[in-house]
Amino acid sequence: MRAHGEKLSRKQEQTIAALLTCDSITAAAAQCGIAEATIHRWLKDDGFQSAYREDRRAVVQHAIVQVQRATAEAVATLRSVMQDSESPASARVSAAKAILETAVKAVELEDLEARIAALEAVAKELPR
Repeated sequence: MRAHGEKLSRKQEQTIAALLTCDSITAAAAQCGIAEATIHRWLKDDGFQSAYREDRRAVVQHAIVQVQRATAEAVATLRSVMQDSESPASARVSAAKAILETAVKAVELEDLEARIAALEAVAKELPR
């Protein structure tokens, strides 16, 4: 096992990149020119696992940013369908329902955030 903070080898870094882009460990191993058993062994290593987890998290965060960037377009599309008298009634109702449900969820989340913040403030004031 590698010590905390010790860097990965170039081949391990390449393997993590392959694991993030390939459909399987077999494909990642082939892409990197290493045995599948090597990847399985590395996946048991704390340092490799930590780096792989961090890189996977970064990929997911990037995807979330892309989704967030598309929200204005999604709302515009829903509004367009909802307001289009030529759209089928079922599509208009579905668009309106999606907008309403999203608005209600947003208010609920804001309320929960406020309640959690209030509870955290009270918890900080409690004697330990």
